[in-house]
Amino acid sequence: MNNTKIKDVKPLVKTKFVGLYDVEYKNKKDEDRHWMVASRKDEDELKKIYLENKEDKIDAVVIAALHKSENKLVLIKQFRVPINNYIYELPAGLVDNDEDMEKSVARELKEETGLDLIKINEINSRQKVYLSPGMTDESVAFVYCLCDGDLSSEFLEDDEDIQAMLVSQKEANDLLKGNDIIDIKSYLMLQMFANLGEKLFN
Repeated sequence: MNNTKIKDVKPLVKTKFVGLYDVEYKNKKDEDRHWMVASRKDEDELKKIYLENKEDKIDAVVIAALHKSENKLVLIKQFRVPINNYIYELPAGLVDNDEDMEKSVARELKEETGLDLIKINEINSRQKVYLSPGMTDESVAFVYCLCDGDLSSEFLEDDEDIQAMLVSQKEANDLLKGNDIIDIKSYLMLQMFANLGEKLFN
C-alpha cells in the first residue's frame, strides 16, 4: 500500500491574511485526488512545505491567561463573520513575521483585552496544535500566562468587535451549563478552570 502523497499546489484565492489552495495528491490507492486548503502561508512557502518537506512555522498564539489580582480567567466575546454571531473565545492572534512567542502574546493580550502580560508559564511552541486540519493547515502555540491591569477596548483594531471579560471559577461553570456559543478551545479551558481554578496556572 502506498502512502498518500501531495503532488502539486495551485492558488485559487489570495488575500492579505489567508489563501485558498487546490492541493493535488495521490491517495493510498494511488488515485489522483484534490483537496481545498485554507492557509495563512503564501504560495511559495506552502509549496516548500508540501513538496520539499520544509518545516512550517506556527501561525498564531492562543492565550490562556489568569488575571493575577482577580484570580479569574481572561475571556473574550467576539463577533465572527463566518458564523454571523458573537462567540466566547480565548484571546489569540497571528505571529507577526519572525517575532518571538512572548512578544506575540504580550501584543495580542494588550490589543484584545488591554491587560499587561506578567509571566508566561508554558509555551507549546515545539509541538504544533492544529485547529481544524480538515480544512486548514493553521497551527498555534497554546500559551498559559499571568496578566494584570484593567480591561480596555482602546487598543482594538477597526475590524475587531471584542468584549473582554474576567470569569470566576463559578462563572466558568455557569457558562458551561448555558446555551452560549463557545469555541472549542475556550470550552475545554472553561472545563478545566471550572474544576481547578487558579491551580491550573501553577
